Amino acid sequence: MAVASESATVAPLNSDQRLSLQCEEISTDTSTIRCLDWDRSRFDIEFGLRNGTTYNSYLIRGAKTALVDTSHLKFKDTWLQLLKQQIEPTAIDYLIVSHTEPDHSGLVGQIIDLNPEIEILASKVALQFLQDQVHRPFRSRAVKTGDELDLGTNPTSGNAHRFEFLSAPNLHWPDTIFSFDHGTGILYTCDAFGMHYCSDDVYDKNPSALAPDFRFYYDCLMGPNARSLVQALKRVDTLPEINTIAVGHGPLLRDHLKLWVDDYREWSSQRSESESYAAVCYLSQYGFCDRLSQAIAHGIGKADAQVQLVDLRACEAQELSGLIGGAKAVVVPTWPSQPDAELQSSIGTLLAALNTKQWVAVYDAYGGNDAPIDEVASQLRSLEQKEAFLPLRIRKVPDSNDYQRFEEAGTDLGQLLSRAKTMAAMKSLDSNLDKALGRLSGGLYVVTASQGEGSNRRRSAMVASWVSQASFTPPGLTVAVAKDRAIETLMQVGDRFVINVLREDNYQPLMRHFLKRFPPGADRFEGINVLDDAAEGGPVLLDALAFLGCRVEQRLESPDHWIIYAVVEQGNVADAEASTAVHHRKVGNHY
Repeated sequence: MAVASESATVAPLNSDQRLSLQCEEISTDTSTIRCLDWDRSRFDIEFGLRNGTTYNSYLIRGAKTALVDTSHLKFKDTWLQLLKQQIEPTAIDYLIVSHTEPDHSGLVGQIIDLNPEIEILASKVALQFLQDQVHRPFRSRAVKTGDELDLGTNPTSGNAHRFEFLSAPNLHWPDTIFSFDHGTGILYTCDAFGMHYCSDDVYDKNPSALAPDFRFYYDCLMGPNARSLVQALKRVDTLPEINTIAVGHGPLLRDHLKLWVDDYREWSSQRSESESYAAVCYLSQYGFCDRLSQAIAHGIGKADAQVQLVDLRACEAQELSGLIGGAKAVVVPTWPSQPDAELQSSIGTLLAALNTKQWVAVYDAYGGNDAPIDEVASQLRSLEQKEAFLPLRIRKVPDSNDYQRFEEAGTDLGQLLSRAKTMAAMKSLDSNLDKALGRLSGGLYVVTASQGEGSNRRRSAMVASWVSQASFTPPGLTVAVAKDRAIETLMQVGDRFVINVLREDNYQPLMRHFLKRFPPGADRFEGINVLDDAAEGGPVLLDALAFLGCRVEQRLESPDHWIIYAVVEQGNVADAEASTAVHHRKVGNHY
């Protein structure tokens, strides 16, 4: 089929942003409006974006017309202008809201203003959220798995469009629905199967370029709800053949559709098979609960432990009791000091489902009217659970340091949960092979990284011995970083870091300092002499023999480490006569 296309480019909102729009026909009677946010560098739980992102919406015309999702408020004027070029807003009969996160529903209020008669279709939870979001009356219909919307037959093309809805809660908000158009074979999934990747390509032409961002997006947003994903995939399997997945972020999946679906199926099955998991509870749309819970969950996942996000507002009592009772660890937020009856019932179910063999922890939701965190922690301690980590307190609007602190607390908890698995893996290695691997020697280094400025500055460090030169032109090296290292978050593609080479005659003080366990959010450089401006990317240790300033070019995943290939951009030696410290191990199954 020949596909007509048109594109529109808009001027940036300010000198720091590049924003543009695309409008493309993707199937019979179906077009997408893609808002391209080229320079967005942070999203949700403060994880970095290296390729920007897009916000995708869709227009489907049968006898009646439906709009699937809107866009981010930053595109208000240009998106509405382009929509009006395609159709008069009063001619849109239905607005399908896949979920209510503002990057997809930011312009719902404006659509209602332009067309007060439009009917909004969404999950029951999403409609509740929208009432608090748009502050104006609107026509609505709650939909769930099996419900349908018949747009009828387009009089020009003769093609019929019948939508079938599938509930997909927790992907990654509790209000998500998928919608499938039987007339075109397109499945609309909003966040699920998406990626933060901005390009002019409407479709997934180059899977090798997209794969790292696809996996990173899954790990950050979808992985913590792997159990919910498995259930959603079972519902998707009941549909007729799908030829395109129309996502909310990134390119549409069509050219390599099976590859992406198989990846989701494999990753989610692996995560959900484990009997040992942490339940991280949150209250949707309350304070900063959503993002803070995701930061904890992401940290748990970095330690190769399983996690399940649990919305205390949306989870039914039986499901909530099962998820809490089956968890090895439970993390709860502070809740409103005067919860409504429904939430009070959920809190009661949560407390009743806890058992004394679990680890528990509490974090500030910073909702403005929270029960004191010490009161909630005391309530949990009275049930005689083990404390997973100290209460995570928030005293101001959370910044990048807070998100890092929450992630590090999650990683500590994940290490607790995966300790038995780690010990079993260590014992499983043949002793002769173990000793032989241990004879591989390496230098001793401290890797440092820093991002942001002022109160938003994040810094981290780790001791490394798996560092090796990897190329001459350009000069490059590799460094292996365990997946549960806090610094790993600061070493994404495009990020900069510093390798500090330790000297043979004075390495022990620095090694002992950076090998000790730091509490979440602690300043790893306290008491250490550093130069913050000597290299771009991280602090230079004054007592180091040399430093190398590096930029991450590629990341290769191994079972328990990331292999970082970086180009060396600068360097210097403090003492040309001194030698590099060398690390000799006796075994090869742990540091």
